[in-house]
Amino acid sequence: MRDREAFTFLLALIVVVETTKGTFAFETYDAEAPKTVAHVVDLVRNGFYDGQRIHRAAPRFVVQWGDPRSRDLGQQAEWGRGPNASSGAPVGVSEITKKRTNTRGAVGMAHRGNPAKADSQLYVTLADRPDLDGQYAVIGHVTEGDDVPARLERGDQIIRMYVRE
Repeated sequence: MRDREAFTFLLALIVVVETTKGTFAFETYDAEAPKTVAHVVDLVRNGFYDGQRIHRAAPRFVVQWGDPRSRDLGQQAEWGRGPNASSGAPVGVSEITKKRTNTRGAVGMAHRGNPAKADSQLYVTLADRPDLDGQYAVIGHVTEGDDVPARLERGDQIIRMYVRE
């Protein structure tokens, strides 16, 4: 069993995101951002993202989600803003690397000024965004359904997220 666990660790995890506009999946960069990936995977496995909504959709830039308040349409004005726009448990480290950059389809961790305080907000880049490099931890890349993120709009729902086993 121990050999299987070691082998599994070497393989990138695949996170599947089912939305009201279609499904996409991204591979994770476990080697470059192990603590951040583990944090996000834990949130995924605990259903944290299920039922949330896209709170930011900027064409040719990013789509973003990860604010639990986005389940409440009455709080739209606050979606994505402030300390309550997260799980409440920041990653605690900054795993920014020059190896993984913000090319189209990159999955990164949004934050409010300090990369070590990134928590639950994820983004997908809709175009190459070298201006974001060195500022945000890129934790993965879209590998399936790469047309879906660009179709997402503010208010579209994340039906569920899960790790493909």
